[in-house]
Amino acid sequence: MVDFTLTDEQKALKEMAHDFAEKEMRPVAWEYDVDGTFPQDIIQKAWEVGLMNSHIPEEYGGAGASYFEGTLIEEELAWGCSGIQTSVGCNGLAGAPVLLGGSEEVKKKYLGMLTERPALASFCLTEPDAGSDVSGMRTRAVRKGDKYVLNGSKCFITNGGYADWFTVYAKTDPDAGHRGISAFVVPKDDTVTVDKKEDK
Repeated sequence: MVDFTLTDEQKALKEMAHDFAEKEMRPVAWEYDVDGTFPQDIIQKAWEVGLMNSHIPEEYGGAGASYFEGTLIEEELAWGCSGIQTSVGCNGLAGAPVLLGGSEEVKKKYLGMLTERPALASFCLTEPDAGSDVSGMRTRAVRKGDKYVLNGSKCFITNGGYADWFTVYAKTDPDAGHRGISAFVVPKDDTVTVDKKEDK
């Protein structure tokens, strides 16, 4: 049997996230939605009070919270505004592949970047012609010496125009279907072109 009774710490975390959503997000959610303005000031505040990057282990500067505790935060922030919460929580999606498969050097550099300041990362999987058919992606990664060259387009990338780095999925073996897909960490300044903002 799984016991979902909250500890006192978890109750306090949930309450803090709820208060933040009520005071900082709900009063401005409609204006952000109508204007399509990026909520940079809310992201800054969420980072300052510790509501971002809860999933990052302590050795990389994070809180080392459990997935359950992260879910408590995300539920409350989504109550405040699901759109803003998506931007606040997107680092978790982009950082998960780094935590799972990155070297220590990569983890320290890129996860550390998220905890040192209110930086953002984006998860880049969806493509214009391969939305839910991930194995049909067209972005390619070709090895050139000790590096890879990636070519392709992604769309509907949360925080795409504001991210400092991207977790980009590309085909390294086009004949292997979904098994021929690899994930790459791509810094913003590595010839990444951000196109028009999608009206969602």
